[in-house]
Amino acid sequence: MAHLNDWIEGARPRTLPASLAPVIAGTAFALPYGASWPRAFLAALVALLLQIGVNYSNDYSDGIRGTDDHRQGPPRLTGGRKASPRTVKCVAFSCFSAACMVGLVLLALSGTWWLIAAGALAVLAAWYYTGGSHPYGYMGLGEIFVFVFFGLMATVGTTYTQVLRAPWQAWLGACAIGLLACAILMVNNIRDIPTDALAGKHTLAVRLGESGARLAYCLMLVLPFAALPGFLPGHAWWTVLSFLPAAAISARAIWIVGVRKERGLALIGSLRDTGFSELFYALALLLTFAC
Repeated sequence: MAHLNDWIEGARPRTLPASLAPVIAGTAFALPYGASWPRAFLAALVALLLQIGVNYSNDYSDGIRGTDDHRQGPPRLTGGRKASPRTVKCVAFSCFSAACMVGLVLLALSGTWWLIAAGALAVLAAWYYTGGSHPYGYMGLGEIFVFVFFGLMATVGTTYTQVLRAPWQAWLGACAIGLLACAILMVNNIRDIPTDALAGKHTLAVRLGESGARLAYCLMLVLPFAALPGFLPGHAWWTVLSFLPAAAISARAIWIVGVRKERGLALIGSLRDTGFSELFYALALLLTFAC
């Protein structure tokens, strides 16, 4: 029987910065036009619930397919026989339902009812990532989902629901945040290349091969910093220093994954570091646009 710690681990806390970072970044781009902190909070809650729902959904779908039977990371709820598949599935859909309810409150406050369609699409994409008879996550398309929904939609959507506009900086920042979010998925899948390949889960990492996947991961961490000149004009010059923590964490991750080429359980720390790099990058954007 699963204990509380098992459910917490099942929520995959190392990936949760990927849900908060785009909301922080989106709020940063709303600051010059009058950000709304209550709406920012609601957007963060929607993103967090959706991310947790995705993680439990993946636990359920990968578990019933046997994909997690020989994984190298911590045992999952379904694959590790800690909870029944039905229970895990119910928890996943409960998270999706809660995200929808909070999202409706956010849309009511902002008057952006047309975004209901985008929200429904996000929930469907979250489920069919590993769910259904033809999960696109098994086809190497997971990074596209992450880039679109945890990059573009989450970041620009956060800005738009607060100030009813989407400045070009929000789109540039959304691309940067999306790449960092993709890096989280990529390093997770690099760790699982051997077992995913055997299970028939052809993630982008499996399709690229180990060397190609590691190169792609490094590029995903480097390119967001190439976008910094687009954010800094008009802001205090010293705000560039606020990006140093994110850069240092990214450099450490690149060293471990791209240079030392660590494998298996040794990559769990890099998964955590990648998430923190995205989070600190978003916080640096918030500081930049606040000054």
